[in-house]
Amino acid sequence: VTHDHKEEIKIGYNLQRKVVLMALWAVLPLALLVDPTLFGLMQPYEGLRGYARSLGTLWLILGLGGLVFRTVHLFFLYDVNTGLAWCAKIITDPFNDIKLYWKSPLALMRGELIDPMLAVKENRRH
Repeated sequence: VTHDHKEEIKIGYNLQRKVVLMALWAVLPLALLVDPTLFGLMQPYEGLRGYARSLGTLWLILGLGGLVFRTVHLFFLYDVNTGLAWCAKIITDPFNDIKLYWKSPLALMRGELIDPMLAVKENRRH
């Protein structure tokens, strides 16, 4: 399957949408430094801890806003079930990723950069 075909059939965030979201994510720290009230939308922060708290709040709002916006957008593009299914998938992805990859850091610390099952398959051939 070509990259263009995959991008065409994706219902959620394709690469173009991800670029927009990540650009907003990257600009928020700078915008907050330039204007601690973020154009009057927030209370001004004090110190590094206040900056981190304000930035974390903004990133949370951006993430939740993106989730709600795309879910409602899918209601209109497809139907409510599609929007809710996509929303549930996005919310549960981190838990699924933890279930799948929780052993990966341990494997990397042991020096296993490649799936150890490849070595088992190689030994069976000999």
